[in-house]
Amino acid sequence: MLLTEWLTRRDGIAHTSEIYAAGFTKHAIAAAVHRGGLARVRRSWIATHDCDPQLMAAIAAGGRLTCVSQARRLGLWIPDDPLVHLVVPPGAGKTKAADSRIHWSIGPAPVHERAPVDPLINVLHHVARCLDSRPALAVWESALNKKLIAPAVLERVRWRGNREKRLCGVATALSDSGVETEFRLLMKAIGISIRQQVWIDGHPVDAVIGDRLIVQLDGFEHHSTAAARRRDIEADARLRLRGYSVLRFDYYQVFFQPELVQSIMLGAVAQGLHLAA
Repeated sequence: MLLTEWLTRRDGIAHTSEIYAAGFTKHAIAAAVHRGGLARVRRSWIATHDCDPQLMAAIAAGGRLTCVSQARRLGLWIPDDPLVHLVVPPGAGKTKAADSRIHWSIGPAPVHERAPVDPLINVLHHVARCLDSRPALAVWESALNKKLIAPAVLERVRWRGNREKRLCGVATALSDSGVETEFRLLMKAIGISIRQQVWIDGHPVDAVIGDRLIVQLDGFEHHSTAAARRRDIEADARLRLRGYSVLRFDYYQVFFQPELVQSIMLGAVAQGLHLAA
């Protein structure tokens, strides 16, 4: 196996000690770097040229990727955050890196000193301490929804901080995205109970209130095509023909016009749109 192929299977970056242990020689590393096929990140880290730039930045700063930066690589929902989030060893001294957020706390899961990224449990630990409670909950619920961690496993982790313990107590696997988590919290704040991901007409709907009120939530990049918009119009029409009232909110309204969303929902419930005829 070529060294480039081996690195690609390992996030595109590895410590030279790991490369030697895999059977590659110093000469093979030097030759690959000299040919321009690989790049040297610090003295003892080798990376492919298509390695994640944030991962390379974390290694270059003497840390490993964590928090929302690693959550993004895992495919989790994350808030917009251009910074590179990295965790450094407790004895690392004063670490400075441009456009970065340095994390110092130690997560519950053990990590090899040369691991380039944090494990998921430690990612969630740093998310809980770094973000506000609402976006942090959305990241946690995204991990549960994607089945990257089971609720029973999450509950048995020995979380040390109160913020992690609170998130563990309220996170569910039902929210498919951050906008669904935020909508659930908005409804809880005004006393409206919802059921999430209910299957109706052969498809899951985002939220159901009572018997007949359905809420569909559009993410930040939703309706990137006209075909996607037409599918939603057709789905809403089918639901209305079955006697449901359908309301639809987008990412901007849920996150930046929460009072509007809450006012509309209160009016809908006041009119009895959630009740069966």
